[in-house]
Amino acid sequence: MSAENTQELVIGIPRGMSFYNHYPFWYGFFSSLGFKIILSDPTTKQTMSEGSALVVTETCLPIKIYLGHILNLIKKGVKNIFVPSLQSVAPKIYNCSKIRGLPDLVRNVVKGDFRIIEATLDKSAKNQGLYSFLQEAVRPFGITDFEAIKKASKQGWKVYNNFLVMMRAGMSYKKAINYALQGKVFIESQSNTAPINVALVSHGYNIYDDRACMKIFDKLEKMEVKVFTSLQLTDEQMEEGIASLGQHRYWANEYEMTGTAGHYLKDNKIDGIITLNAFGCGPDSLMIERITRKAKEAGKPLLSLTIDEHTGEAGFVTRLEAFIDMLFRKKRSKIINKIAMPEYDYVPQTNICENLLAADDSGVNKVK
Repeated sequence: MSAENTQELVIGIPRGMSFYNHYPFWYGFFSSLGFKIILSDPTTKQTMSEGSALVVTETCLPIKIYLGHILNLIKKGVKNIFVPSLQSVAPKIYNCSKIRGLPDLVRNVVKGDFRIIEATLDKSAKNQGLYSFLQEAVRPFGITDFEAIKKASKQGWKVYNNFLVMMRAGMSYKKAINYALQGKVFIESQSNTAPINVALVSHGYNIYDDRACMKIFDKLEKMEVKVFTSLQLTDEQMEEGIASLGQHRYWANEYEMTGTAGHYLKDNKIDGIITLNAFGCGPDSLMIERITRKAKEAGKPLLSLTIDEHTGEAGFVTRLEAFIDMLFRKKRSKIINKIAMPEYDYVPQTNICENLLAADDSGVNKVK
């Protein structure tokens, strides 16, 4: 590939939707092929407002944020924006309609001088595997060498797997992704314990977007809470979690919800569950209802939080603080009840009876 062609390989990636789970792979893949990757800026209030103005009110918050990031890339002058259509991630395992139709939505509501780099992943269809998806992603740039694409995908998996290794070892999301993008793997000491352990059940685009979740990780850390998420679990663990709730996987992102909740509901070191979902999300509302019922049966405290562009931080924090305070009180109660009371035989004091004389003739008792 010539230097002249290399300069043309510029692709924009919005910080939304699948970005939070899949970006390490895309970084390794596109970088290996010589692309310069331009990311949209982190989500702000303006990002939400501009994205919300493009769609009807009932549209879920993650989609509004995603559209805001598309506009941000256009303002940066990016001409090629990567907008994949993730139809099905496994046979008969589907994404919600908004994720499946994301390129069509962007094409119809966003106006500007840019080109959508659209690739479709549909593993429920014949001959629609990962490599055909990757070929479709780079074909608009004139890249058709299958061996080069295959080699780039291996680099993508390398970066992604390094990211997962660090996440499953307990590293924070931001640190793990930064190390992975630098080609490094670093395992931290596991001495960072906390009095309370909580499982945060949600999708990556809800909890790793600081503006959308109002920095929930930072808030919980200040409350002396250690947080566990789906990225610390293997697919097998999440699959078992779904089965433990008596369910079968249908939605592509059900691992992050039902699977994660099912696993942590059985984990005795987890003191409580927090679910975080976007208002108006149909699949999530069904899954959270199921999770809530199972948590009640298991006797595990659960807090359900719903977010949209109007969610106030004060009320959000109040509910978090009340829930964590309840978990602290419940844990203290358990500790107190486990303290064994010393066993001893009670012998009443009877010596005083021997020191009393019978009453004299006047009826007055006298002591020796």
